[in-house]
Amino acid sequence: MVADALSPPALRETPFGLRIAVICVMLGMFMQMLDTTIANVALPYMQGGLQASRDQITWVLTSYVIAAAILTGPVGWLAARFGRREIFLVSLVGFTITSAMCGLAQTLDQMILFRLLQGAFGAALSPLSQAIIIDRYPLEKRGQIMAVWSMIIMLGPILGPTLGGFLTDHYSWRWVFYVNVPVGIVSTAGVFLFLHEARHDTPPRFDWFGFIALSIGLGALQLMLDRGTTKDWFDSAEIIVEAVLAGLGLYIFTVQILTINKPFLRLDLLKDRNYRSGLALTFFVGIILLATSALLPPYLQDLGGHSVMDTGLLLAPRGVGTMITMLFVGRIVMKVDPRKLMAFGASILIWSLWEMSRWTPDIDTQILAFTTFMQGVGMGFIFVPSNIFAFATLPQQLRTDGASIINLVRNVGSAIGVSVTSTVLISMTQVMYAQLSAHASPYNRMLNVNAPSLFLNPQIPLGATMLNGMVIQQATISAYADVFLLMFYISLPILVLIVFLPKTVLLPTAAPANEMEAVE
Repeated sequence: MVADALSPPALRETPFGLRIAVICVMLGMFMQMLDTTIANVALPYMQGGLQASRDQITWVLTSYVIAAAILTGPVGWLAARFGRREIFLVSLVGFTITSAMCGLAQTLDQMILFRLLQGAFGAALSPLSQAIIIDRYPLEKRGQIMAVWSMIIMLGPILGPTLGGFLTDHYSWRWVFYVNVPVGIVSTAGVFLFLHEARHDTPPRFDWFGFIALSIGLGALQLMLDRGTTKDWFDSAEIIVEAVLAGLGLYIFTVQILTINKPFLRLDLLKDRNYRSGLALTFFVGIILLATSALLPPYLQDLGGHSVMDTGLLLAPRGVGTMITMLFVGRIVMKVDPRKLMAFGASILIWSLWEMSRWTPDIDTQILAFTTFMQGVGMGFIFVPSNIFAFATLPQQLRTDGASIINLVRNVGSAIGVSVTSTVLISMTQVMYAQLSAHASPYNRMLNVNAPSLFLNPQIPLGATMLNGMVIQQATISAYADVFLLMFYISLPILVLIVFLPKTVLLPTAAPANEMEAVE
């Protein structure tokens, strides 16, 4: 290692210093991933405090995720230009400050702005942590360390609702953001003192034009998905403009990467079949991971009648399942065909989503906990092998860019997943409400017998109000079932992708990492 005047070399070069550096890097990454879902259970409280509507408050989630997705793009170039350590430190400091600003927000506009900044600063934490950790461990130890890394990156979104429920119930929703401040300070201090990274003297040229085109395309697409329901989709001029900008931005980005020498998305990455497969798996897992985390808290609170604390505890088994599985998979992933592990995990994940499509709000809590636990198990079996598989045959000089792109794809999948499922939920609620309310009339014989005729008669104001509430509740329950069924169908391509993955030797007996080849 090259000596750094700002950090004692003896501390950095010892195994103890390396452990501290890795722990602090993972801590910063965990903090960023935690914030993708920690605010989920607090949304109803934030909605009242910020005077926002139900659809507007979801922007608190999507603004963070889409900002993180877009700003992941230039991470590789910034790391090469200024150094991975320096960019990681700036990201940590910025993320910590903007977290405090989110807690202090007084209006919805302020909250969305601060969440955008928080996501922008946090964009570099996950890809840089992955690249930094991979380069510090030999191939034979990479399975275990990547299992720990993958466990943290999965546990962040999964444990977010549990921690958010505790903080909201015992303190206030603002503490779901304040909690990042001490964690950010500790992580920043550890990285500053113990982590050292050499800089590249001549960083590669960055394709800013392609990056801007992609940013406009993704931003416009996200706005279209978020606002489409409230603006009556393509009957609105705003939605038409956003759709045109999204299509134009993504088209220009595609042309750019195919026609210039050094595009934003390096084609060398896409030549690696393992990496391409890893991107596809990451996209679908990203959709399911955050969408289910966003759907379950309001389902349990609004329909199931659970408190915010109970909701957080009911979501905890999924995190426990992921944690246990990742520790186990990390020990065997280098010895077992990763396709078998991922196929097993995908099968469990698909089963859990099918079970969720048959839920009702009064479902037994033990069945709910078991289903979510098994869902966590399935994700654990997919995530660790897919990450190692994606980088198994990727040259070392492409790993930072590869980590940036794979994190971008996961964040884009997460943002799209939240927006699409929220849109489908609202639309299906309206459809089911129309179908059910058609039977709520004085001519329905069930409403003319005994108690229903007194309390649910639509010709009486009290009866109409009570009947309307029941219809809305039943329509929402049916809509949630349809959305969970949609998630089931979205998860099916994961298993199909795994079946067609190439057989890859993750731990060859006599070849360095950059000489591994995928067997077609």
